[in-house]
Amino acid sequence: MTMATSHPTVRERTRALPPIRRLLEARYDREFFAHTSLTHNLYRGVFNTFAEAQASIAGRQTVGYDNTPSASLYRERTHRVYINDYPMMLWLSKLLDSGAMSVFDLGGHIGVAYYAYQRYLRYPERLRWTVMDVPAVNAAGTEWAELHDPERRLHFTSSAQDADNVDILFAAGSLQYLDYTLGDLLASLRHRPRHLLLNSVPLHPSASYFTVQNMGTACCPYRVTADREFLHGLRELGYAPQDRWENPHRSCQIPFHEDRSLDRYFGFCFERLP
Repeated sequence: MTMATSHPTVRERTRALPPIRRLLEARYDREFFAHTSLTHNLYRGVFNTFAEAQASIAGRQTVGYDNTPSASLYRERTHRVYINDYPMMLWLSKLLDSGAMSVFDLGGHIGVAYYAYQRYLRYPERLRWTVMDVPAVNAAGTEWAELHDPERRLHFTSSAQDADNVDILFAAGSLQYLDYTLGDLLASLRHRPRHLLLNSVPLHPSASYFTVQNMGTACCPYRVTADREFLHGLRELGYAPQDRWENPHRSCQIPFHEDRSLDRYFGFCFERLP
């Protein structure tokens, strides 16, 4: 018995022809760099390194979050949560109840999760929540906190080394924007966090690479890591996974690179073994 196989359509075969593909890619490039919508992100290209991805943006669009328009994003997220937040809230609640008192929020913008989650969780009085982000975002976060954080639990830093000796390293949708890996950061610390709470992590079944994201206000190099490489790196540093979940509501569609596109993201809770 033979299984039926699907064959490319005439249109698909035509699109794959080198001259046609080059024309389509050039047209998409123009659309990509002209994109200014804040309702959805676009992705472009596959690159081996952060530097290569960043070089492809140069002179064509603002790069990164360190600018006023990007620092002004996400205000609505300070007072609402999404389906994908619930595993993070569950584990954060468990860890706080077990005695955790310090959170290092890697790329936490103006403290989006801190504000949104406190509507549902009881934060301990001595909680210290530190957000690490770029200068423009930290300035906006500090200004926002003056009006919205009367308990003064929220703090801001530009140094990843301030993650040393915290109870929880928290990263929700931020690892992909870094020019270093989470493993690099953890390896640089004298006292590594006991717990890792990670959300919206883009993992590929077999490959590690970069693409470029246009988020409407700027373009960013965007890291995708091979699943096995990601897990092995953290295991080598002494972290054991306690939970893993999928987020099918997030995707990374890279035109002309279907084999590098993602139809879901992932979340994790890790604990450092004694």
